[in-house]
Amino acid sequence: MLIPDTWTDYELLDCSGGERLERWGEIILIRPDPQVIWNTPKNHPLWRNAHACYSRSNKGGGEWRILKKFAEPWSIAWQSGGQRIVFRLKCMGFKHTGVFPEQAVNWQRMQKIINGRPLKILNLFAYTGGATIAAATAGASITHVDAAKGMVAWARENAAASGLADRPIRWIVDDCAKFVKRELRRGNNYDIIILDPPSYGRGPNGEIWKLEEEIHPLLRDCAALLSENAAALLVNSYTTGLSPSVMAYIIDAEIAKKRGGEILCHEIGLPVTATGMALPCGASALWIGETPSV
Repeated sequence: MLIPDTWTDYELLDCSGGERLERWGEIILIRPDPQVIWNTPKNHPLWRNAHACYSRSNKGGGEWRILKKFAEPWSIAWQSGGQRIVFRLKCMGFKHTGVFPEQAVNWQRMQKIINGRPLKILNLFAYTGGATIAAATAGASITHVDAAKGMVAWARENAAASGLADRPIRWIVDDCAKFVKRELRRGNNYDIIILDPPSYGRGPNGEIWKLEEEIHPLLRDCAALLSENAAALLVNSYTTGLSPSVMAYIIDAEIAKKRGGEILCHEIGLPVTATGMALPCGASALWIGETPSV
């Protein structure tokens, strides 16, 4: 399992009874997590002194309960290799805050692959821009695509807060699968493609996305969109049934068997301060073309 070791502003303090206790800068949140199926004692004192708690509803969805007043949005920072990225956070629907902190391991891997080269990157399902901004700090130019207009605007705010508003980033609101097909018709290509798709979602015009049904055709199109000397393709999954090995098999069939290179597949997770364990948070599969392993 890959575990980030570069956070100071984020900490998974404890987890038990289907919940996480987390520190986001100075703000303490309690959020549900279906992976946390154990019921160990909640001895950490901040379980009883959190700023907010997200509670699921029996009818679906849920809501935040504010326990101690605090200002929103607030900011945290992530730093790697002397580069500092700022994230603006807020308590959103469906328990989210605007950052998936476990993805820091992949931001670092992308920075190492780019290594100051002006590579051309496509970031699909790009959310609030963690991978986009990390790639920009390493010298790449990025096309950032997400179907949610609000998420793209939020990513631009994060880039500006990180001092990167003038970097070569194209901000695009579009259905990711349709955008890839249009790029193929236009004859464009990319040196690195990053995909962080949801398990289920909707496009800007109500298009339905189901990961298990859509990921293979999309990866096939992405393989065709890679440049001749492409450096990498990274795909993340939060879907329980889509293991790292399954993603690696698809990447092998569509890319590695034709181009060679190396495939690395891993669970990714977060360290838990109270117990020393690592909480699984998803999976990633990375194809590396002409660059060394990371």
